[in-house]
Formats: sequence, C-alpha cells, structure tokens
Amino acid sequence: MSISLQKGQKVSLAKPGGGTLTRVRMGLGWDAVAKKGLFGKGKAQSIDLDASCLLFDGSGNLADSVWFRQLRSKDGSVQHTGDNLTGAGEGDDEVINVDLQGVPANVVQLVFTVNSFTGQDFSQIENAFCRLVDETTGQEIARYDLSGSGQHNAQIMAKVSRDGEGWSMTAIGATATGRTFQHLLPAVSAHL
Repeated sequence: MSISLQKGQKVSLAKPGGGTLTRVRMGLGWDAVAKKGLFGKGKAQSIDLDASCLLFDGSGNLADSVWFRQLRSKDGSVQHTGDNLTGAGEGDDEVINVDLQGVPANVVQLVFTVNSFTGQDFSQIENAFCRLVDETTGQEIARYDLSGSGQHNAQIMAKVSRDGEGWSMTAIGATATGRTFQHLLPAVSAHL
C-alpha cells in the first residue's frame, strides 16, 4: 500500500511484516505543459528534467553523487538508468536504483533532487512526481507529487536516511534554482 506524502512527512521503510527494505527504486515522472500556439492550438515543448541522488556522510559532506553525467556511485550501490530528455511517455521518466545494503556505512543520507537542465521553470511542468518502489516486490511504497507550479527550476524532492537498523524517507519538496545538482548544494545542506 502506497503512502502519498505531504511536504515534510516522514515514513519508515520497514516492511509491514517485519524486516527492512533492501533494494528501492526512486522514479521521477513529468509532462511538459503544451504551449499555446497559433490559433490557440497546443504546441508540445521539450523539457529536460534531471533526477540526481546525492550521498552524504554523517558530517554533512557530499561523499558521492549520481546524475546524468555519472550514472553509478563509486561503490555501485546507486545507479541511474539514464537521462530522459523530454518526459515523454507514461510512468517513470528517470529512475535511480539503490541497493540499501550496499550503501557504504559512512553514508547516512541519500538526497534526491530534480532540476530543469533546459532552464524552464516548474510552471511549464505538470503531472510531476517522485515515488519510491520496493524493487523486490515492485510495490510502490511512497509517492510525493511535485505540485505547486512556480518560478523555480529545481526541487529538493526527498531524502532517504539511515534510521537505526533500517531506513526512512522524508518528503522535502523545497524549491530551488539551478540547472545541475551542484547549483543546489547550498539549498540541500539546509535539509540534512
């Protein structure tokens, strides 16, 4: 059963029957709003949103990053499946897979961000969401709708944090500005 998260809400990633999740998938989906063309016809536009996963240690230092220019973490526990340049199609447009058991012990938080590489702001994006899926069962665990169109072109979506022996997910939903994750680091640090 999926939980629809609100901004700031936290959910444990412990399995309902006991135990903890071992492999998860963070999916990002979006559609571009059709621009008004000649005679009021909608004209498709191409918007390149990019999902990134930032790995932080217990001191808040960036230990590694996974994004469209580095599709795999140094240790291999986090993998991006590839860059979608348009958002066309149904379901997850970009996917980041995480082997939670393989995440290095010094990494305590995984922060997922999204930014518009092409620079359009979120007022030109619709049906945007991020979701966490249990890779072993294919079941959606949590979903966060990236609603609230605005003049920002990036968002700090969510973080997955070590929580005792397991993990938890917190929906952040903070707006930011930047075309790559490097531009978002000052804004991300406020949520560690």
